[in-house]
Amino acid sequence: MKIVASDTGGALLDKTYSPIGLIATTAVVVEKPYKTASITMVKYSDPFTYNINSRKIIRKEVLLAMKLARKIKPDVVHIDSSLGSIEIRKLDDVTIDALRISDKGKAVWHELRKDIQNLAKRFWEDTGIEMVAIGKESVAVRIAEIFSGIYSAKWAIDYAREHGKAIVGLPRYMKVEINPRKIYGESLDPREGGLFGEINAETEGIGWELYPNPLVRRFMVLEVWRE
Repeated sequence: MKIVASDTGGALLDKTYSPIGLIATTAVVVEKPYKTASITMVKYSDPFTYNINSRKIIRKEVLLAMKLARKIKPDVVHIDSSLGSIEIRKLDDVTIDALRISDKGKAVWHELRKDIQNLAKRFWEDTGIEMVAIGKESVAVRIAEIFSGIYSAKWAIDYAREHGKAIVGLPRYMKVEINPRKIYGESLDPREGGLFGEINAETEGIGWELYPNPLVRRFMVLEVWRE
């Protein structure tokens, strides 16, 4: 099975480790043995003007996943929203009310439903590919999350090269390593079977340190600076 999935992750932090804004939305192609992505696509946000609004995040993830899926023609598209693997083109208000999610989550999807459902329906009519709201139960979504952390590290390097320094909060349970001309990232959760990712990047002249976020357990901080 060939899966396209998307997720958003990596946050620019201030000196007190408070998030300023999210950095990278990533879409990935995942195939057997389902440990990493064979193809990736990234869309960066400006974390200084980022509006941490779940409605906008979901829409951005859907659009990026559709863009990659139209090129790759996967068997299915996985979206990072935990609605029990519901096909988004079939998601109506009655179904949303019956979901076992929070009232806030239901309100978000009631507002999103027409827009996202129409996108998914047109996508299915054009391609025959289903888009399902499966969330982090999907290994492919988790791999997309890992790559969003890796691409956030790349953004941090570019920012530090111009401005001197950057502090980034990585997605949960993952670490990165900055190597010559490459950035490597992997899951720290032993139950996930060794999920990982790697991208090419210009890393020369950059120092870095990885350590636990002192305010949020299970999350690591990447600090990079121009040497």
